[in-house]
Formats: sequence, structure tokens, C-alpha cells
Amino acid sequence: MIQQPSIPKPIHRGKLRTFFGKEYFILKRRIRWWLKRNSFGKQNPKVDLPFLVFDHQSILLRPLKDVDMHLQHNKVTNLRLAIHQLNGIVLKPGETFSIWKNVGRTRASKGYVLGLTLENGTISSGIGGGLCQLSNLLYWMVLHTPLTITERWRHGYDVFPDINRTIPFACGATLSYNYIDLQFTNTTSADYQVKLWLDDTHLCGSIHTNQAPTSAFEVFETDHHFSQQWWGGYTRHNRIWKRIKELNSDKSRDELVSENNAIMMYSPLLDNTK
Repeated sequence: MIQQPSIPKPIHRGKLRTFFGKEYFILKRRIRWWLKRNSFGKQNPKVDLPFLVFDHQSILLRPLKDVDMHLQHNKVTNLRLAIHQLNGIVLKPGETFSIWKNVGRTRASKGYVLGLTLENGTISSGIGGGLCQLSNLLYWMVLHTPLTITERWRHGYDVFPDINRTIPFACGATLSYNYIDLQFTNTTSADYQVKLWLDDTHLCGSIHTNQAPTSAFEVFETDHHFSQQWWGGYTRHNRIWKRIKELNSDKSRDELVSENNAIMMYSPLLDNTK
């Protein structure tokens, strides 16, 4: 029997406290970057590693309830600017990939525009908004490789119903410059490369290596359920697993990736087929 977790009611911070708190953590992260400045992968789009490990794509314009489509179109602009700084990064053994280390702060002076953001489960807009689609894509791809995820923050809120969802709930990664990042490290003996691009309808990505893969990966969920909390809201739960299969034998093993709890911003009784 699955134990129903108790999730505390969300705490809403004041604007002043939130602002100074963010700037404090941003400064701490910049100091860490400086101390580890030689351990990050470098962009080299001229390199073309021969073995494809995994690829994926996600639709760019997805109509969402109560969300202006203008923010969706702006998101495409923000994604194009961000992937320009990330496409072609090569990770040699021991090196780490960081979204924010390469993208930097999203400013209007760099061409970033207002896009969709989420603040404590509330839909809003901000300069550079929409980049969580990029971190979601990267996280899903890395789960299908031997690379080791060293920093990932899950979404604390389930904001939209499962309309046209193609991957399990809670297989994404949220972002906030720069201390809420997605980072993964190459702990293997091979080189790996991340490729990212946009076509007319999708954000696309792939991960390549210079050595023939020896394992295949499958990601799946178990224990998916909804719960009503004591304070009246609903929460959603599941476990995400990674199945690793050796290509030269019948051996396989399952690893628990994460156990997820998120506060729902819609009723689980909604008819999501419409």
C-alpha cells in the first residue's frame, strides 16, 4: 500500500525578501563558477561525434489555458538565443554541462523578450521566460545516457493538465538564474556532445558520443496517484525509474531516479481528454 505523503501548504514570500534572497544565491553561484572555471565543457559546434545516444523533440507552440499565445511566440525567440550558447558543447571525461554557466543572465539588452514564467505556481511573464522547455528536453535526454545528473530541480507545482503529454509526469527540470540550474557531468571515459536546434514546429536535441554505446536506457514511472491534502489542495505523486540494459548480454537493472510530489493548480477531476 502506498503511503499518502503530507505536503505543507505553500508559503508565499514578500517581494523584497524574494528579490534579495535571489541576489544572494546568484552571487554564491557565481563564486562557485569562478572556483570551478576549468571543469565545464566547452562549445565546439565543428565537432561531430559519430554515435547517436538519444534524441528528442518537443512542440514549440502549445496552446495553454489562460496563457497569451504571444508569450509562446516570444518563448521561441528566447530559446533560439539560449541554444546558440549551448549547441555543440563537448563534455570530456570529468567535465560538467551547465545551462546558466553558458547562457548567462537573460537580459533585454541581449535580445531576450517577455516569456512565460511560473512563480509559486502562478503564471506570469518575465524577460527570458520559457527556457524551462529547454531544461525539460535536456533532462529527458540525459536520463537516456550514462551521463550523471549532478543538479536538477523539479517543478514544485503541476500547473497544466496532461494534454498531449508524451513523457511521464515529473520528468522535467525547472530553471531560475542562476542558482536553480540543470547540470550533468561526464563520469565516463568517452566524450559526449549536446546538439540543439529549432525547426518550424519543434525544439530538437540529440546527444552523441565518440565510442559505441554499450547500454540502452528506458525511463518509466510507477506509483502514480493523486492526494487531497489537509489544507484542501490536491497533490500529485509518482516515482521515476531508469532501466539500464547491457547490449552485449541479457542483464539489466533498475535505478530509482526520483520520487516526486507536486502541488496541483487544477482539479484532478477535470476531463483531460477534451
